[in-house]
Amino acid sequence: MSAIQDQDAALANAETFLSESVENKQVWALKHDEGGWASCESKDYEDTAIFLFWSTEDNAVQYGQGEWKDFKPTAIDLEAFIETWLKGLDQEDHMIGMNWEAGLFGLEVEPLEIAKKLRSGDI
Repeated sequence: MSAIQDQDAALANAETFLSESVENKQVWALKHDEGGWASCESKDYEDTAIFLFWSTEDNAVQYGQGEWKDFKPTAIDLEAFIETWLKGLDQEDHMIGMNWEAGLFGLEVEPLEIAKKLRSGDI
């Protein structure tokens, strides 16, 4: 797969995340049994964590294996995601990943950019 195809797939996954999250009024994340949420280091920004979210439980389940086998898919209400999660992640200078695929592939996006899209319906 070429870099352009990879970018197109990442954009399509992000669009799917936005539309399905609005439709379902929730997002999914992986939560560790002892607290903490699935995240990884940014490939694009030094000293920046990417917190991962999916639009469906099935997508989140796929990641709840391997290094994240002790993490469980957890639903987050969309309103709480926008008002609490995205604002908090922005204040802590984190980014988010939406509907990432295997191998930790996807877009790294600023939280408030996603909050605006979810609020405006500009999907």
